[in-house]
Amino acid sequence: MTATNATPERQERLDGVTVFVEVVRLGGFARAAEHLDLTRSAVGKAMARLEARLAARLFHRTTRVQSLTDDGQIYYEHCLRALSELQAAEAQMQSGRHAVGGRLRVTMPVLFGRHCVAPILLNLAQQHPSLDLYLSFSDRPVDVLAEGFDLAIRSGVLGAESAGLRARKLVVQRKQVCASPAYLAAQGRPQSTAELATHSILLYRRADRINVWQLPDATGRIVDMPLTSRLQLDDLEAIADAATAGLGLAWLPEWLVRDRLRTGKLVSVLDDQPGAARDCYALWPSTPHMPLRLRLAVDALVEHFAEGGE
Repeated sequence: MTATNATPERQERLDGVTVFVEVVRLGGFARAAEHLDLTRSAVGKAMARLEARLAARLFHRTTRVQSLTDDGQIYYEHCLRALSELQAAEAQMQSGRHAVGGRLRVTMPVLFGRHCVAPILLNLAQQHPSLDLYLSFSDRPVDVLAEGFDLAIRSGVLGAESAGLRARKLVVQRKQVCASPAYLAAQGRPQSTAELATHSILLYRRADRINVWQLPDATGRIVDMPLTSRLQLDDLEAIADAATAGLGLAWLPEWLVRDRLRTGKLVSVLDDQPGAARDCYALWPSTPHMPLRLRLAVDALVEHFAEGGE
């Protein structure tokens, strides 16, 4: 029972408890001294300091035997319970590194989390019945450390909010300009980003901030497109629904519109002019030991996206 970062006073207390428990367990100072590789004098001094600190006599001492006083018996029982709890905690920590169990708290963006992350983690939970998952879906900036999350999924440039966290890149999120076949038949298909200004545009707006389209200009340089729209929505799926209904052009993540593109409900345009992409990361608190449940979750996400999943 040691503590490498304990103060001298704290270390003395820990050592005193260890010696006391061994004296009682082995039935005497001499046996405890031999077991702990200490002198009998050192054991006696440790017990004297312990009794002085507790202001109680722990042993009845005779020339032949040491037996516990009533106070000593009570203190011994408390020590055993404390040691048992410490051993249980250590066992749980070890099992967290060698068995897939315990609770994993994960925060992720709402739509990307629902479509791309949650299915992977739920599959992991299905494979490991001892794994408890808490999945939180939120587009607000979550303070991973302050709010006690084990894992966070983030998109975009990592800034100061990632301090104290480790990061692993999962995937590059690309976006696609698309529209319904009916809209393109009625309004024509844009052949360049310059023609977008003549079309109906569906814009994503949240907290009074428009998500500006970032596409190549005539020189091929990625720039913010100065687009306006009478239709502004704060939900990407609603924008996909509006585009499918023929209300205009949308700039949406490929993972969100993949099924609609495959079935022909939406058609991609400007395929030869790819726009800005965003990196997606897994982040977790920086600690010396990474629990196995967390390592497997990160590895499962990395493997899925490496195989082309989104």
